[in-house]
Amino acid sequence: MDFIEKVKERARQVRKRIVLPEAYEERTLRAGDIMAGEGIAEVILIGDPAQIGEHARKLGLQHVKDCKIVDPHNNPKKDEYVEMMLKLRAHKGLTREEAEKLIEDPLYLGPVMIKAGDADGEVAGANNPTGNVLRPAFQFVRTMPGISVVSGAFFMILQDKAFGEDGIMVFADCAVNPDPDAAQLAEIAVTSARTALHIGGFEPRVAMLSFSTKGSASHPAVDKVTEALRLAREKDPSLAIDGEMQADAAIIPAVGKKKAPDSTIAGKANVLIFPDLNSGNISYKLVQRMAHAEAIGPVLQGMAAPINDLSRGCSVDDIVNLGAITANQAAGINI
Repeated sequence: MDFIEKVKERARQVRKRIVLPEAYEERTLRAGDIMAGEGIAEVILIGDPAQIGEHARKLGLQHVKDCKIVDPHNNPKKDEYVEMMLKLRAHKGLTREEAEKLIEDPLYLGPVMIKAGDADGEVAGANNPTGNVLRPAFQFVRTMPGISVVSGAFFMILQDKAFGEDGIMVFADCAVNPDPDAAQLAEIAVTSARTALHIGGFEPRVAMLSFSTKGSASHPAVDKVTEALRLAREKDPSLAIDGEMQADAAIIPAVGKKKAPDSTIAGKANVLIFPDLNSGNISYKLVQRMAHAEAIGPVLQGMAAPINDLSRGCSVDDIVNLGAITANQAAGINI
């Protein structure tokens, strides 16, 4: 069973409620039909039930009838949701009139449903830019306790099974933060470890990467990584993490033994934390193209509940897979 099939199987076991707010978008509707049919999630579609039903009939979809459909313009919980929105955002200037309008926007209704406990996660972005997807998430779902930064991780599925966890590694942050400071980098390390555990299903061994290994170079950029390591250990004393170390010391046993002989992580890391977005983004793309690795992501991490953003060029399979990942995240966050 490959990585995605394992993720789907765990999703079937936990049966989380996943919102798909772009229900009129064909790929999204097809993905919702598959997710419902395969039992990957309890799918919640946002839109007019008659329109969604008509689209499903035209496309020959069999399982949309098993999805819950929430009409944003005729929602019995509208007043309850508006009151919650005002409680959370009135101090930021949100008025009742604005809240009543926003709650009819599917991209706002989804996160508000999650905040109210009526859904567990969301997948969107097939038909909307990232800012439109994430703005409501930041306003109403917010970040998990003790975490102030959202980051993006990739699962790298390598052909060479000697690396990482039987060929699976987590790279972060490769998508969101251009130049995280030490505190943010520590948070990225902690949340990436949780991503490895809750989605990858393996115990994380985290390496904080640098151009230096254990003091082999002196530079403020190295100091940032060593300080991030200290803070990450404070945040989660049980975390198997070490640094600072060069990439080869992190993943090649012989090099790790030579450069960091006292480390329990060197040469065996399965989670790599890059010091900035330049190094992270460049590295995952090089590994993807030159090593013919499969890159799954970005998986957004650090939110109090999982809300994941799709590329507008995504396929139906991409939406289904991210739905399964989102369900796994929700199960982990709720532990």
